[in-house]
Amino acid sequence: MKDNFSGNSNLYAAYRPTYPDALFEFLYSKLSKIDSAWDVGTGNGQVARVLSEKFDSVFATDISNDQLSNAFKADNIFYSCQAAEHTSFESHCFDLITVAQAIHWFDFDKFYSEVRRTAKPGALIAVLGYGQHFVETEIDAIMDIFYNKTLRPYWDAERRYVDEHYATIPFPFKELNVPEFSLRLQWSFDQYIGYLSTWSALKHYKKQKGEDPLLEYSKNLKTYWKMDEIKTVQFPVLFRLGEVG
Repeated sequence: MKDNFSGNSNLYAAYRPTYPDALFEFLYSKLSKIDSAWDVGTGNGQVARVLSEKFDSVFATDISNDQLSNAFKADNIFYSCQAAEHTSFESHCFDLITVAQAIHWFDFDKFYSEVRRTAKPGALIAVLGYGQHFVETEIDAIMDIFYNKTLRPYWDAERRYVDEHYATIPFPFKELNVPEFSLRLQWSFDQYIGYLSTWSALKHYKKQKGEDPLLEYSKNLKTYWKMDEIKTVQFPVLFRLGEVG
């Protein structure tokens, strides 16, 4: 698994969006037990935090110690630096396995083998993510150039799975129908730019070219977004749910 998110984990913790409460309520309604969950590729523990309010124990893993050092802390969340494809967990110990905005980085076959090994009978796997956001016409037009032209050569190949809304990832489980969810966030200009600064493609661009294209984009954006103005930023939520066995 690639580690594209060490080195800016404080930004990731501050600016990456969370998921709707309604999504988790739906997810819980499909579970027969809520003893133990595994949040894979946990990053800063955003999903682990929510799960900890429901489950007795949440085990959260990531390959980045930098991310884990900035993760949300709770007595029933147990963080460890482990690859998704090979863990030290006992077999058949989880009621729920979640992956949020991370599965496109995994070796699918090896990860799914680990899912089957660690899942209890009747366990579920929930794959979450969020697609490209929308604000308003003028801002979206600028963003389209930034995302699809300026940064396009610097996105990892795996990004296509997000652009395809996770519809094309392998998913060898009995899939359950899920409602459509979306995120509607009220953000300031600084919050919006903070989110964009967490993109892996931006990190690759700066490393390869020695300059930050977000600076020029920010100048263009200010034409349509005043510094003291709050705007609604919408994200489509990606959500696939399956019965492990």
